[in-house]
Amino acid sequence: MNIDLLKRLCEMPGVPGHEDRVRALITSEIKGLFDEVTTDPMGSLLCRRDAKKKDALRVMLLCHMDEIGFLVSHISKDGFVYVQPVGGFDPRNLFSRRVLVCTDKGDLKGVMNPGGKPVHISSPEDRKKIPEPTEFFIDMGMGEATKDHVRIGDYVVMDEPFLEMGTKVVSKALDNRVACWLGIEAIRALGKKGRGAEIHVAFTCQEEVGLRGAKTAAYAIKPDIGLGIDVTLSCDTPGVPEQLVTTKQGDGFGLHVRDSSFIADKALVAEFEALAIKKKISYQRTMLAAGGQDGAAAQQAAAGARAIGITVGTRYIHTVTEMVEKGDLQAALDILVAYLETF
Repeated sequence: MNIDLLKRLCEMPGVPGHEDRVRALITSEIKGLFDEVTTDPMGSLLCRRDAKKKDALRVMLLCHMDEIGFLVSHISKDGFVYVQPVGGFDPRNLFSRRVLVCTDKGDLKGVMNPGGKPVHISSPEDRKKIPEPTEFFIDMGMGEATKDHVRIGDYVVMDEPFLEMGTKVVSKALDNRVACWLGIEAIRALGKKGRGAEIHVAFTCQEEVGLRGAKTAAYAIKPDIGLGIDVTLSCDTPGVPEQLVTTKQGDGFGLHVRDSSFIADKALVAEFEALAIKKKISYQRTMLAAGGQDGAAAQQAAAGARAIGITVGTRYIHTVTEMVEKGDLQAALDILVAYLETF
């Protein structure tokens, strides 16, 4: 398993609308794997692998590049940086965070905290309040000189390293660099097989703010089959009722049946399930009551497509401690390769 590639993908900053550095890394990794690689007007990287025959089925893998983060919205006269979120944050996870402010001239360190009194001088009522994400600010230690280095529209990501812990990996951006890794490694592993279908891997932009890049990419490609590659919840942790666990780490890849953005094609679900059983690849069916993923964009593009989600259960999603089980990641890779080999 190419963990080094996953590490480099996860540590590369890239929030919605600012995926260029992630795109450049992927471009350098996929040389020779595709017959055509283009970047669309929104910034998604569209990669095509031709079929041996004309009028072959078009199979599209959708792997979004962006991670949740912030855009700089205001810089005070004292040099405190205020931000607006791009993606869904639970503000309880934002206290006392180290961040990276990414500017055109380079990345700068900062610390994020909410406005208000520290614990030593706050009242019990003060300490119960949970600020909104827009109430947090970033201190870069530069004072008034901050305005010489940071501009409105620069972006901010959490500054945390990628970790291997036992059989797990941990990162601030497994959502969704896991999918980018799977999109690259699946085609690499496929080799010369799978030429019975025209395979498209779209590394999409702006998923975290509404599947925006996937919508335009899927409309351009018009796939017959769309595979939304993503992480999903793994709430197999203390304090979560059994019916809300979603996936259990170690039980294999997630065969994603439904979320609030789409309902998977029933025949595709059965096909993937039969293939997983035949190949002895561990899997689990999964549904989400809320949330969406790029498979929905493929399903609804142009005249529509058959679609399904292939997911990897992830603990602590949308935090700096996102965690996946290596075996589940391998299972997701194995089922993608096995499916593409059927063509």
